[in-house]
Amino acid sequence: MCRNIKNLFNFDPPVTEEEIHAASLQFVRKISGFTKPSKTNEAAFQAAVDEMAAVSTRFLSSLETSAPPKNREEEAAKARARAAERFGT
Repeated sequence: MCRNIKNLFNFDPPVTEEEIHAASLQFVRKISGFTKPSKTNEAAFQAAVDEMAAVSTRFLSSLETSAPPKNREEEAAKARARAAERFGT
């Protein structure tokens, strides 16, 4: 899994459209191998990002859990701690 794609489910406040779009963009970049597509592939690339975002939105809204929502700040702090331990910064 691409490390830049973040968990978007079960957060308070809920995920935003911008976060879903960013994750969709990262996913399409990963599977296509393009950071920035050529002019020839630009329309297909953007269509894939838009479709992935729509599918992700529907998917996330259909999920259910009994777990309490995660706090964004606490999760970010945990991620920074893991990165510091992993990379020694």
